[in-house]
Amino acid sequence: MIKKIILIGAGGHAKSCIDVIDSTGEFSIAGFLDSNESLNEVMDIPIIGSDINLKDLRLKYKYAFITLGQIKNYRLRKKLFEKLLFYEYEIPILKSKYSIISKKSFIGKGSIVMHGAIVNCESEIGLNCIINSRSLVEHDVKIDNHAHIATGAILNGGVEIGEGTFVGSGTVVKQGVKIAENCVIGAGLFIKYDVSSGSVIKEQQ
Repeated sequence: MIKKIILIGAGGHAKSCIDVIDSTGEFSIAGFLDSNESLNEVMDIPIIGSDINLKDLRLKYKYAFITLGQIKNYRLRKKLFEKLLFYEYEIPILKSKYSIISKKSFIGKGSIVMHGAIVNCESEIGLNCIINSRSLVEHDVKIDNHAHIATGAILNGGVEIGEGTFVGSGTVVKQGVKIAENCVIGAGLFIKYDVSSGSVIKEQQ
């Protein structure tokens, strides 16, 4: 039976999420919640309210998912996730039909693995994470809650990513490197040393 789901956040990232949801064949999208009052629909899917309507909508819908991308930091995504838990929504794990995911990996609820991504054995992905298109999460990698691994990024074996950290497109993280929480790692870099909490790295180390 196809389950109805509502999506929170109707920006560009949401469009890619729709593709992933469609690939699973598990859900029918009932509508978006978004605070942009100029929007009426996205890809023919209606805007049915904003996150302030989550309490009332829970009476009608059981499933919800955050499709807001990580714009400046992870805190809004985390806040929305906690709101969904508070109102007792079921928050699925979304795995693209076109991803490769080891049966010996772990993925927390609210996380999405997008088209072409690879998640290898004994890796652990926390709650509400984005594993974006064509990214590689190698063996024994640990990714904490609310992190975003952007398109084409490569996390080599044993890498650790802290809560809320963003790793930019095409960046390669050397085997065993630890990147702490709330960091922003720019695109196209090679990270070969550990990174401390709250760091912003825009240039090659």
